[in-house]
Amino acid sequence: QVQLVESGGGLVQAGGSLRLSCAASGRTFSSYTMGWFRQAPGKEREFVAAISWSGGRRYYSDSVKGRFTISRDNAKNTVYLEMSSLKPEDTAVYYCAADNRDPAVVAGSGVGMGYWGKGTLVTVSS
Repeated sequence: QVQLVESGGGLVQAGGSLRLSCAASGRTFSSYTMGWFRQAPGKEREFVAAISWSGGRRYYSDSVKGRFTISRDNAKNTVYLEMSSLKPEDTAVYYCAADNRDPAVVAGSGVGMGYWGKGTLVTVSS
């Protein structure tokens, strides 16, 4: 069992930066693929980024590639999402998630993750 708690959301102007954090409970955190997803108002939840258990492999959606960076610190049971050059269309609730599947599968298969946080709201003003 893994419990996930996101933090770091807020209001930022277009072009600005934010760092989201996701703290995980459970001694097996380091064995999970971790991912970030987002859901904008009126839209379906979508994949943003995923990282392998070791941090050696990372995957991004085309819409955030080059602007967002996912990372993890297994000693702190925490995964991060560094967001820069933010755009109004990045406005969404951002969710942290954990799963046993390979991150390449997570990136390509949609939002069927095993564990989810409750989300943190990111609002980008124009």
